Amino acid sequence: MPDAAPPDRFQTEVLDKSHEKPVLVDFWAPWCGPCRVLGPTIETLAKESGGRWRLVKINTDAHPALAQRFGIRGIPAVKLFVDGTVAAEFTGALPEPQLRQWLAANVP
Repeated sequence: MPDAAPPDRFQTEVLDKSHEKPVLVDFWAPWCGPCRVLGPTIETLAKESGGRWRLVKINTDAHPALAQRFGIRGIPAVKLFVDGTVAAEFTGALPEPQLRQWLAANVP
């Protein structure tokens, strides 16, 4: 599970791979309390998914251009890429049951 997909690898790690399986991108920052709550939950669910979808975490402090490119105004911000485009998204730390519902509704 890559910790980051810097701009030079975003195309291959997220957009291209989203044609093979959905890619969930977690835009976060180390100082963000809600990010530290949501991150481990998403990582656990990624492992539980059995490879149905892929997780990529992007530190917005380290990669501000990517955050700007995708209009990130608040974090945590989660975007689900399918076939190279954003298929679903949410901002904020969802509780695990809501996150499971969101994934069930949005991951093909």
